[in-house]
Amino acid sequence: MADKVFIFDTTLRDGEQVPGCKLNTAEKVELALLLEALGVDIIEAGFPISSPGDFESVKQIAAIIKNATVCALSRSVEKDIESAAAALKGAHRPRIHTGIGTSDMHIKHKFNSTREAILERAVAATKFARRFTDDVEFYCEDAGRSDNAYLAQVVEAVIAAGATTVNIPDTTGYCLPHQYGEKIQYLIDHVSNVDKAVLSCHCHNDLGLATANSIAGAIAGARQIECTINGLGERAGNTSLEEVVMVLRQHADLGLYTNVNPKLLNSISQKVSDTMRMPVQPNKAIVGSNAFSHSSGIHQDGFLKNAQTYEIIAPEEVGAEGSKIILTARSGRSALAHRFHKLGYQFDRDDVDALYEEFLLVADRKKKCWKKTSTNWPKPEKLFPKKEDDTTSIIRGSLQKR
Repeated sequence: MADKVFIFDTTLRDGEQVPGCKLNTAEKVELALLLEALGVDIIEAGFPISSPGDFESVKQIAAIIKNATVCALSRSVEKDIESAAAALKGAHRPRIHTGIGTSDMHIKHKFNSTREAILERAVAATKFARRFTDDVEFYCEDAGRSDNAYLAQVVEAVIAAGATTVNIPDTTGYCLPHQYGEKIQYLIDHVSNVDKAVLSCHCHNDLGLATANSIAGAIAGARQIECTINGLGERAGNTSLEEVVMVLRQHADLGLYTNVNPKLLNSISQKVSDTMRMPVQPNKAIVGSNAFSHSSGIHQDGFLKNAQTYEIIAPEEVGAEGSKIILTARSGRSALAHRFHKLGYQFDRDDVDALYEEFLLVADRKKKCWKKTSTNWPKPEKLFPKKEDDTTSIIRGSLQKR
């Protein structure tokens, strides 16, 4: 029987920390509603103590979201926790997310403290947060670089104090996938009350391993993944929600699933990109503009024979427009013939051979010839204008010579 992995979306909190991506309250509320429609389980709406604007955003989101849990971040400081609780007062399902650094690097250089003192603060913060809600998540910041034995001690203590979810962040994106998976496994094996809480993965992408680490954590037994739309977040970003969702769908043999509707992934990706003024890189997995594009002749030939030779996901499955055959200098004869067939022209092999030679001359001068979705081809008259000064005039000229 498959196990559910809870999707904790932090686009509105960690994602918004990207320079230039600040959101106002109306924008946050709009995106929160889209996230709820997408099917995420928990929406981290903000950090209420950080500013009056963020407090108001969390408050409004808490009041309007009906199905998802609404979460507010705090440090292990009573004033922070009180602010989070006040902002969440109208929530149908409130969660307070509090925590503190547990690596020796943070303990020494950030807090100028000791392991013993940090453990006491962790327990006190958890107990204080439980005064306001029975859904408390505790984060062990920089868990990726924390000593496993000490980390297990903290996790066991905060669960005993009332934490229902314990977040194991790879805050600096330091871990390799096997290391992060082993860390989650260590906690499962060495925390006596681990069955009383959900372990959560919160991985950053400093080494490009955020998604791999999160999946490794889930395989090891974590049942919540914290992520953002388009992988937005501090520095190099966070775990990408769309990647996590589709990895688990593609690898059903893992026995893990989410409640996210994949058909909404591309639309919400574009909305987040537009609202946060952060373009999606073309080669971004799942939602990039080139995710379902084919320009190499070898790839195009295989794709035209059977799409699954080069696409493991159907574009429609994630709400994309469709597959694209891009004509470039690396394209082959089959792609060129396919394009003319779509335009309503039928050429024999000799015609295609002649056209192809002329096409390569054009393609070497241009970065690309045409880029249209397979379901939206231009009319022939647009490709063959009266003024013959484009690529198609040269191609037509080749036919006329023959």
